[in-house]
Amino acid sequence: MARPKKTESPDLAERVNLTAGAIARLRCPVDGKTQAFLRDSEVPALRVRVTSNGAKSFVFERKLNRQTIRLTIGDVHAWSIEQARTEARRLAVMIDAGIDPREVARQKQAEQQRLRQQAQACERAAQFTLARLLDAYCHYLKDMGRSSHADARSIFNLHVKSAWPEIAAMPAREVTSEQVAAMMRKLIEAGKARTANKLRAYMRSAYQIAKAAKSKPSIPVAFMDYGIVSNPVADTAPDEAANRPDKRPLTAQRLREYWRAICAVEGFKGALLRVHLLTGGQRIAQFVRLRTADISAESILLYDTKGRPGHPPRPHVVPLTAAAAKALAECEPAGEWAFSTDGGHTHVAPTTLSHWAAQAAGERIPGFQAKRLRSGVETLLASARVAADIRGRIQSHGITGVQARHYDGHEYMDEKLEALQTLYRLLTQPQDGNG
Repeated sequence: MARPKKTESPDLAERVNLTAGAIARLRCPVDGKTQAFLRDSEVPALRVRVTSNGAKSFVFERKLNRQTIRLTIGDVHAWSIEQARTEARRLAVMIDAGIDPREVARQKQAEQQRLRQQAQACERAAQFTLARLLDAYCHYLKDMGRSSHADARSIFNLHVKSAWPEIAAMPAREVTSEQVAAMMRKLIEAGKARTANKLRAYMRSAYQIAKAAKSKPSIPVAFMDYGIVSNPVADTAPDEAANRPDKRPLTAQRLREYWRAICAVEGFKGALLRVHLLTGGQRIAQFVRLRTADISAESILLYDTKGRPGHPPRPHVVPLTAAAAKALAECEPAGEWAFSTDGGHTHVAPTTLSHWAAQAAGERIPGFQAKRLRSGVETLLASARVAADIRGRIQSHGITGVQARHYDGHEYMDEKLEALQTLYRLLTQPQDGNG
């Protein structure tokens, strides 16, 4: 056969020994076809494809199970002829073994995609650390109007971020229940079992909110970024002994002694303590946050922040007896906050009220703690046969039961006022000599 001229395209009907010159002369015939193939004589499965626009690439072509398998190896400028032949031989071995190279390529591509996604997920998870989740939870509590956000933030800063910086820097979704238990154990061994339980409660809630974000539209979508699918804190157990309530309510006699003591305290300090007691010993943290705008002639409006996470604070209306209204007026509410020493710009701190109460009680009431006023009031009202439901409504205990929470719209203002009037009579009656 005569050698084709250097300007002529190789005969596509014949196999040829692929050379750089043959590939350079290859042209797509002007017959309406969009591509043509030049077959290699050395490796029968190797071809060079040329398209109508002149693009050339090495191609592998074989049959598998009577089906033509065609795979692009690569551009002729990127692959040498020998490299293309080596790749074609490799693919031919797979065909001979009954393996479809396309499926192998798909699996490889899928695995590479999985590894890329895994790397991206790991990189993303590294940004959404435990510390960041706890901060987001505190912001969430604050936005919901929960006064507990400050307590949660303080506990997280002291007993997670500072005490366990390596765990705090971990992706939140990788933290284990064993690590949470270690945090709690350290506090319990330091004699801070109650703090350990609070840490557990706050962390458990933070994880639960992040976990529920996928299905609960009311939770900010940012919590979904943490990828929380399980709650590691839920597998830990609280220290039950530290959760036992203080069952040492002040007796009737001690409450009367405290009442007489605060009646002797002059000015704003004494008036504040009297309003607190005469309105039923409200939770101090909620009581001191009374806003001036939430005071009327007959009642005050507090906001109970002790409800479930994800729910706004519950309005809690407390009627005013004549004595309570008088003491409230002596506090001279002004500005935003009713109980304030700077004209309403800031409210009195809960610890300040507790300190003033302890000062007033002095040594006459051994072991006095302001938190015992609340249980003392309830016990005193119970002794006067005030119904448990009314006592609970005065002190804003949780309202349970479908009927009470969803159907009973009665505000019980008269019943609560009557109970608080009973409280005043019991506080002001003469001493009975009983402890």
